[in-house]
Parts: sequence; structure tokens; C-alpha cells
Amino acid sequence: MSEFFDTVKQKVRGHNKTIVFPEGLDERILTAASRLASEEVIRPVLIGNRNEIEAKAREISVSVEGIPTYDPENYEGFEEMVQAFVERRKGKATEEDARKILKDVNYFGTMLVYLKKADGLVSGAIHSTADTVRPALQIIKTKPGVKKTSGIFIMVRDKEKYVFADCAINIAPDSQDLAETAVESAKTARTFDIEPRVAMLSFSTKGSAHSDETEKVVQAVKMAKELDPDIVLDGELQFDAAYVPAVAQRKAPDSVIQGNATVFIFPSLEAGNIGYKMAQRLGGFEAVGPILQGLNAPVNDLSRGCNAEDVYNLALISAAQSL
Repeated sequence: MSEFFDTVKQKVRGHNKTIVFPEGLDERILTAASRLASEEVIRPVLIGNRNEIEAKAREISVSVEGIPTYDPENYEGFEEMVQAFVERRKGKATEEDARKILKDVNYFGTMLVYLKKADGLVSGAIHSTADTVRPALQIIKTKPGVKKTSGIFIMVRDKEKYVFADCAINIAPDSQDLAETAVESAKTARTFDIEPRVAMLSFSTKGSAHSDETEKVVQAVKMAKELDPDIVLDGELQFDAAYVPAVAQRKAPDSVIQGNATVFIFPSLEAGNIGYKMAQRLGGFEAVGPILQGLNAPVNDLSRGCNAEDVYNLALISAAQSL
């Protein structure tokens, strides 16, 4: 385990946080859940048929003893859940609809979070991102003042830690989206002991170029400061002006960001996705994520190519977000 995850593990230990895993029959999920339970770091909850889960656990030689399981086909609180779902959807689903929808493990698991029976959810080992995120947006929903969720990566190399956003969700964010992402990313940074100094990135620094793309970032800077007047944030900045002090002195000498940014907000998903992968592959950074932010409770999405260690780590991340 890296030093970063060891720190997160110590942060969440003792808080008794419960994380629900809708994909209870997947061996990677079972392996991670067994480890989390045995280490008493967080309390895992598995979704699925108990007999099938126990049989699968025996097959892969892990223990699920003491780990609660909920089966959508045989859950004593199902009718209560149906009523809560209908009320939450505000006319967009009938009781008949709800009974069908809530047999889906991701919807069922998300309702457990909504009903405060779990603190967060981790899925995506065998489901698409849409399958994981859609129930969260419909049920848990975004925080007040946040219109869209966004996806960040924490980039770790030795003692260095940075937040890159949005690298996972919004393809073509507008100024309001960028402003919300900046403010939420600063909050996420603090959760993981990163002092937020936010750079709104562009191909221009302080008017060195003018276009609709640069103006979008200029407006986002103003909006972000209105959303959080205390935030340490500036833009528009090229990456070198945000990261290299000597360049910052030449290109943006009056900026509050003097080459010491810790949170980088990319102007598009295209830029963010390329940027984090370049840092990962060329710069030797560990990319932790994607971590979803802006929701009322943590819901995080695994890659379908994940391993048990990835599941374990994302569960720790989710527990930390719920503190």
C-alpha cells in the first residue's frame, strides 16, 4: 500500500463507516470486502443472494463471515424502499416501476445509501459508469448549488499530491460547470490533506490569447470566486504558469498562484483525460480515481479492469469522503 492510501486508511479507521458493494458475487469485490472486514477499517455490505455469495467466497478461499448481505429479491424493508423511491422521484416512477427498478443492484444499493443504511457505494467492476452514476444522480443527487457531478484524480508521486479535474465526467463544461468543479475540487483536496491552491487552466495566461475557449475560463474564475470568496484561485493560466515558479513570475507576476498550484481545473474532459494520463505515464505519478464529487453522499465508479486492491482503495476513498 502506498503512503497515500495508508494515510487515508488511518483517517477512516475508527469511524465505523459502511460502504455498500452492489456487485457481491464478483471475486474482486469479495476479496476486498473480506480484507476490509478482517482489518476492521470500514464495514462492507454486499448485495446479492447470501447462499450464492458464501459459495463464491468458499470457491476463492475468502471469508465473508460477519459481513452483512442484502438481497433485493428477499429484503424485508423492500416496500419501505419502494415508497421512498417513488417519493424521491417525484412522479417520475410509479410503485410498479419502483418494484422493477429496485431489483437492479445499483439502484438497490444507492437507496441503501439514501436511506442512511450505508455511508457510500462502490460499483463498476462489472457495470458501466452510467449504470453506477445514473442511480446516484436520480436518488442521492447533487449538493445544493451544484448542478453537475465531476470526476477528479489525485495524482501522487512520493510526497507530491495534486488534484486534477474534471478528468472523467463532463465532456464540454461551460463556465458555471468549471466554477462548480473548482470549488468542489478544493473541498476534495482538503479531505485528502492537500491545501487547495486552484489553477484554472487554458492555453492562455492572463489574456495572452483571446477566444471563446479562453473567455469561458475567465468567466469561470469570476464565478468560482463568487461561489467561494475565500478560495485561493486564479486563471486563466497555462500549465507552466501554474506549476513552475520562474514561469509564473514572467507570465503572471501578480497572480496569487505563483507556480504553487495544487488543484488543476482543465477546460474540457479531453484536456483533463489526456493531462492526467500524461502525468501518469510520463511523469511517474500514481493516478488515484476517478473520484466523483458534488454528490450528497459518496458514490464511486471502478474500472471494469480493476483488481481487488483497486476495490479496497476506492472503498477507503469513499469512506474518507463521508467523514
